[in-house]
Amino acid sequence: MKSISLIYLSLLMAGGLLHAKAILILDDVFLSALRAEAAHAHPATRAGSFRVDALEHEVRGVRLWEDPTVGLSLLAADQETRRSDGDITVSFEQPLPKSGLSEASRAMADALRRAELENYRSSILEVGAAAARDAVELALADESIALQTEQVKWLNEIEQDARQRAANPTSTSVDVLRLAGELARENLILAAARVNRESLVRRLNLRLGRPLESPWPILNLDNCPAPVPVARTEIGRIPHVNPKLRVIKETATAASAEVRVTNRERLPQLSVAVDTAINSDGDFRSATVGLKMSLPYINRGSYSAKVAASQLREKAALKDIESTRLEVASAVLAAVSDATNAAAQARAYSGEIYDRAQSAAKAIESLWMSSDAALADLLDAKRQLLSIRLEQRRFIAMQRVALEGLNVLVPRTTPRRR
Repeated sequence: MKSISLIYLSLLMAGGLLHAKAILILDDVFLSALRAEAAHAHPATRAGSFRVDALEHEVRGVRLWEDPTVGLSLLAADQETRRSDGDITVSFEQPLPKSGLSEASRAMADALRRAELENYRSSILEVGAAAARDAVELALADESIALQTEQVKWLNEIEQDARQRAANPTSTSVDVLRLAGELARENLILAAARVNRESLVRRLNLRLGRPLESPWPILNLDNCPAPVPVARTEIGRIPHVNPKLRVIKETATAASAEVRVTNRERLPQLSVAVDTAINSDGDFRSATVGLKMSLPYINRGSYSAKVAASQLREKAALKDIESTRLEVASAVLAAVSDATNAAAQARAYSGEIYDRAQSAAKAIESLWMSSDAALADLLDAKRQLLSIRLEQRRFIAMQRVALEGLNVLVPRTTPRRR
């Protein structure tokens, strides 16, 4: 059954398709629902869920008692001996549990289950982040198309003005020809952007398990950069929420339990044995009860080697914990730095830089309309303004992508089993 977030996303999609001009903003609610849908559909997360289920059965499969042994033997002797001693012997042997072996084995199996659960959660985060990045790229493509469409519309208007001015006998058609070439170039860019959008739509549909040609409404990014978490705080959260580090911690726990298992396996195996002798007529003759014990001393070198190997695996896992923590902390610092820089650039390109470029473009357009400025200056000013607007949207997208990467490293919420 799909979660509420999946249903919410479906309603958003349906509303966007019913209203062709509707625009969906890639806010946290929308992206959260998108991540959930991607995790629900991707085969990697399903495989991880099956592995977790298998290990849960492994935990329940740890046993305390070994299977008993039942034997039947026949006596080959003279009739008198068979009659007096019994010619049929029925034996029963039950190995006794080794002290602490079952508990250590169960602890080891449970640690491996928890490690696989963290691997499963990690796959959910990675699959969801990949879908969110695709959606960000699609939103950026939609905004680029919108800006490029505005540019083409403006060029059409300017071309019409240039044609009217060219009708004057004292004017030339150079500006008209220049604008026609510029318009053709911008239309090619716009057509290529639309083709790219279709490719992005198919890729996102593939990741979500939808039909490739399923339509998508227009997506837009936030107007302003999202808040960036503090690096020191995020690094402090690494030991508690990073799935990769949690996997290694559980691996270390499993290695510690393996040491206990190996130490208990080297203990002598005690068994209770019962032998009953009867004759063919069913008459009871005798019964013996005994206690048997294995002699592990012959293989003590093998047991010692297994214990040493388990201890070394535990030490290696403990060292891996520190190594992984440093590696993840470095990645967190990089993600926070990228998000911070992208946010600063986005604010700069939407502030004074954009205002000055817009004022310059308007002033040059007014001068061109009064024949006091060259067309080349006007086109350069408009291209610069378009470039600034595109850059601002790109930096918003870059910040969102960096935050998605940060969420994989130090997730805000723990993914749940589906």
